[in-house]
Order: sequence, then C-alpha cells, then structure tokens
Amino acid sequence: MFRDDGVCKIVLADDHAMLRQGIRKIIEEEDNLEVVGEVGDGLELIEFLNNNRANMVLLDISMPNVRGIEVISEIRRAQPGVKVIMLTMHNSREYLYAAISAGADGYLLKENSDDELLSAIDQVLNGETYVSSTLAAEFSEDLMKFYRKNKKLPFEHLTNREREILKMVAEGKTSREIGDLLYISLRTVEHHRANIMRKMKFRSVADLIKYALDKGYV
Repeated sequence: MFRDDGVCKIVLADDHAMLRQGIRKIIEEEDNLEVVGEVGDGLELIEFLNNNRANMVLLDISMPNVRGIEVISEIRRAQPGVKVIMLTMHNSREYLYAAISAGADGYLLKENSDDELLSAIDQVLNGETYVSSTLAAEFSEDLMKFYRKNKKLPFEHLTNREREILKMVAEGKTSREIGDLLYISLRTVEHHRANIMRKMKFRSVADLIKYALDKGYV
C-alpha cells in the first residue's frame, strides 16, 4: 500500500484552505505520513487521483461541485485501494450512515481532529473503521460492516407501514391505539415494532423514539 520508504501518501480535500493548513501541520509531524496534494472540491480531487498515486484521502462532506459522499465512488474507480476518511462538521446519524454506506473507512468530526486525527489514520490503515469519539458510543464495528455491505441507509430498510408505525410510536401512541387507527390487530402492530427494532438495530424503544424525533418523523 505504501511506497518503498513506508510513507502513507495523503490527499486533503476540503474547500477551506486554513483547515487544510492545520491538518497538514499535524500530519507532517509524523515521519510515516506525507501530504501529497490539496484540493478544494470533488472535481479537483478526481482529476488529482487520475494523475497521482495516493494511499488515503481526508474528505470533507460539504464541498463545491461534487459533495464528499457522492465522490467516494469516483475515488474508488480512480484508485480502488485508497482509504477514505470523512472529515466533517456534521455530527448527525444520517450523515454518518450515508458516509459509511457509501464506502468511507472513517468518520472524523472536525472538532475532534486535533486530538483524534492520527489515531483515525492509524486505525483505518490497519483495516478498521474509525468513528469520531463523539459518535462512536452509538455504533459498533459490526453495525458499520452491515451498512457498508448492504449499501443502504438504515431507514431505507423500513416499509411504508413500518415508517407509519415508527411515527406513531414516537408520538407516544400505544400499540393498541396504533392498531385502532390503522385497522390492524395488536399482534400485527407488535410484529411491525419488532421488525423496526431489528432492522434499525435499536436496543430500546427510547432509541426508536429518539431516532424518530431526530429525523423529523414527528
């Protein structure tokens, strides 16, 4: 994966030059890491990778021309073996799920980059998935592998009926009330609720309700 001298070649893709400078400073303090390019948008990144070898891309989600998540597939086409760490200000589940399902190897919040950048790079280079400490407690490695394998966002697995029931649960309705409103049996409601919990990997109804509120189902 590396050059003969064992150095990991890294490309910084972010439209904020000052942030790139800060990240470069951290990286260049390490003997085995080297910044070989800086770009300000997705199109520049693909052009760079089509003409230069790299081992890793530190990629912002919100960039001009082509969004970071959308450009991951183009990165893979240009250089299949390159590792991708999303470096972002977005700390929501939705962005994390989208990045991992698109093939990102890591998800690092910019607010944590000073303390966690080198750990993130090391972990990803060792074949693991890295998630910023602010978000990591909510997700396991197995969950990340699941979404990457299936190439879908978690809520895409829900049927229309399951989404409808998710909304009602979040609104505080009991299973019997949901059944009466939807003209289905209590047993059927409980079956749908169990499917939602299983598909979304929720550990409790509280997790389900929090997710529904966060995503605007209510």
